[in-house]
Amino acid sequence: MAVFLQQISAGLSVASILLLIALGLAIIYGTMGVINLAHGDFLMLGAYCTWYLEAHLGFGLLESIPTAFLMVAAAGWLIERTVVQHLYHRPLDTILATWGIGMMLEEGMRLAAGAEPRYVKLPSSVDSSVHLLGMEFSLYRLVIIAITVALLAITWYLFGKTEFGMKVRAVTQNRSVSECYGINTKTVYSLTFAYGAGLAGVAGALVAPIKSVSPDMGTHFVVDAFLVVVVGGVGSLLGTVLSAGILGELNAGIAFILNDTLAKAIVFLAVIVVIRFRPQGLFANRVRG
Repeated sequence: MAVFLQQISAGLSVASILLLIALGLAIIYGTMGVINLAHGDFLMLGAYCTWYLEAHLGFGLLESIPTAFLMVAAAGWLIERTVVQHLYHRPLDTILATWGIGMMLEEGMRLAAGAEPRYVKLPSSVDSSVHLLGMEFSLYRLVIIAITVALLAITWYLFGKTEFGMKVRAVTQNRSVSECYGINTKTVYSLTFAYGAGLAGVAGALVAPIKSVSPDMGTHFVVDAFLVVVVGGVGSLLGTVLSAGILGELNAGIAFILNDTLAKAIVFLAVIVVIRFRPQGLFANRVRG
């Protein structure tokens, strides 16, 4: 039972990272219809931002998270304003453009920070274990879960209960009619893209002490995040949450029993089966015709 609960905790921490990345992907695609292949590189930027703040400015990990969010969100805003906004309704061009942007970000980081892996030290305040239910759990894994839950609640409130969220929903349903009612759709798109990028930046900050920080680190995570979005159902916030939990726990459980490589292969096979029999995803929103 102790091993089982510890694996549940490990799976939830993996799911939390996936959820933050996939949430940004789902928001961007659900609002703008943009398949952003540079999204993993936003995670990489967040990780490097955290490393730089710690190594050169003396920031702690938890202090770096808000700064990582703002800096990566600013990068996302700039990319949307200069490139992506000119390619709406051109999906192939958008895919190629974001792929190229991702390559430029990776090579730019290699030139700026070097190709060698960088490491972020885990603060002593969270580098310990806590005693729960008669067992020891990693405090940092619990912190990751708590931060993810907080950001999920903020996202739900922002897009579901605020005026900005109402504008996002209006633009998503019909951009032309929204513009007739005075909604600045370009601003809505830019801020939404920036928010999705910022969430990936937070994921990068959280994963930096666990994985080595390198220019290509985002590639591995963004593939899993795309799987989460596909399985959960594009445009479904609840589906994204449930899908991240299922795939995170499945990946962690199989990796514990077998190994990481086989775990990824089995999870990928399971996703293919889901797509074959339910291409709209397991938890897709139902839309009345």
